[in-house]
Amino acid sequence: MTKVSTMTDRAATTDFIGLDLSDKTGTYVVLSAEGQVVGDGKLRLTSAGISKVFAARPPARIAIEVGGHSPWVSRALTQLGYEVTVANPRQVKLISHGPKKNDKLDAENLARLLRLDPILLRPICHRSETAQADLALLRSRDAVVRARTRLINSARSMVKAAGGRLPKCSADSFHHKVQGRLPENA
Repeated sequence: MTKVSTMTDRAATTDFIGLDLSDKTGTYVVLSAEGQVVGDGKLRLTSAGISKVFAARPPARIAIEVGGHSPWVSRALTQLGYEVTVANPRQVKLISHGPKKNDKLDAENLARLLRLDPILLRPICHRSETAQADLALLRSRDAVVRARTRLINSARSMVKAAGGRLPKCSADSFHHKVQGRLPENA
C-alpha cells in the first residue's frame, strides 16, 4: 500500500527519486536533500531490473506515475524498503502538460515535486494484489461474455442477410439450437 509521508519521515530521508515508467523501461533521477541531481539512469522494467538498480542502494522516497505497471512496481519497491508515492498525472499539470516532455525530465519533475511536498503529486493508493487479481478475473469474464454475445449477434445477422432466421434461445444453448439450421448461402 502506498503511504504519503509526514514531515518527520522527510527529515530522515536524504534522497528523492523520480521514476518515469514506460512500457519496457524506466528512467530515474535521484535528487539530494538540497535538490541537486546526484544520479540518473535507465532500467529494464522487470522485477530483476528494479532489484538490480534499487536493491543495491539505501531505500529512499520514490515517486512514480500511475499506469499499467505502477501497481506491481510500487509493491516491488515497497518490498525493497522504499517509501513509494504514486502520482496521479491527470491532477499534476506539470507532468501531463509540461512544455518539454521526455522521460528524464518527467522523472526529475516527479522527484522535485516529491521533495517539495508529496501532496502536490495528488497520490493514489493501488488496490491490493488480491483485489487486483479478483478484478482482472471479473474483467476477463466480462470480455468473454461480450465476445460470445458479439459472435452470436454476427451469426444471426449473417443468416438474416441471407434470408433466414435462427431460433430464439439462450447463449448457452445457441450452438445446439442452430446446428443444422444455417442456410447454405449464409
